[in-house]
Amino acid sequence: MSQPVQPPNQPQQPFGGQPVEGNPYAGQPGQPAPAAPTGNPYGQQPPAPTGNPFAGQQPGQGAPFGGGAPFAPAPPARNNILLGVAVALGAAIVAGILYGVIAGSIEREVGYAAVGVGFLVGFAASKVGGSNPAVIAASAVFSIGGVYLGQLIGISMILSDLAQIPFSEVVGDHFDTVTKAWSEEADFMTYLFLGLGAVAAVGGAKKAG
Repeated sequence: MSQPVQPPNQPQQPFGGQPVEGNPYAGQPGQPAPAAPTGNPYGQQPPAPTGNPFAGQQPGQGAPFGGGAPFAPAPPARNNILLGVAVALGAAIVAGILYGVIAGSIEREVGYAAVGVGFLVGFAASKVGGSNPAVIAASAVFSIGGVYLGQLIGISMILSDLAQIPFSEVVGDHFDTVTKAWSEEADFMTYLFLGLGAVAAVGGAKKAG
C-alpha cells in the first residue's frame, strides 16, 4: 500500500524548526526581517548635539534670521570737545593745588612741577576730548591758570607761616595781599614757569592723541 505524497513547497519552520511565535526575529510573511543588533547600543542613534547651534550650517552660510555676520562694536568716541575742556579745567585745578602745596612746603618754585601740571592737563583732556585744536588750546590756557593758582597757594602758605595765621584766613581775608605779593615777587622765572606749563600741555595732548 503506497504512502501519501507530501504536497510540494511545504512551508519550513525557520531557525531549525522553532515556531514563529517564539522567534523575535522572524519576519511576517512578505516583510523583510528586522536587522539583528550589532552590539553597539549607539549604532542607530542620531548624532549627539555638539553644543554649537550653527554646527550643521555649510561654510558660507550667514547667521540665523537671514542676517549676515554680527557687527563688531564701534570703538568709544573720543571727540567730545566740551567734555575734554571740562576735564582740562578740573585737571588744572587739582594739579595747581598740588603744585602750590609743593612750592609752599619748600618755599620755592620747581620747574619740573610746572611742566608736570601742564602735561597732566593736556594728557587728560586729550584722552577724553581727542586731539581737537579747541581741546589743546583750552589745555594750554588752563595749564597757565593751574600754574598761577599753584604760585598763589605757595605764597599764601609762606605768608601764613610768617604771620602765624591760619592758611584759610590768608586766602579768605587777605587774598589781595597775596596777589600783590605775587606781582612784586614775579620775575623772569615766574613767567617762564607759566610758559612751560602751556608748552607741556600741548606736548601732553599730542602724546595722548
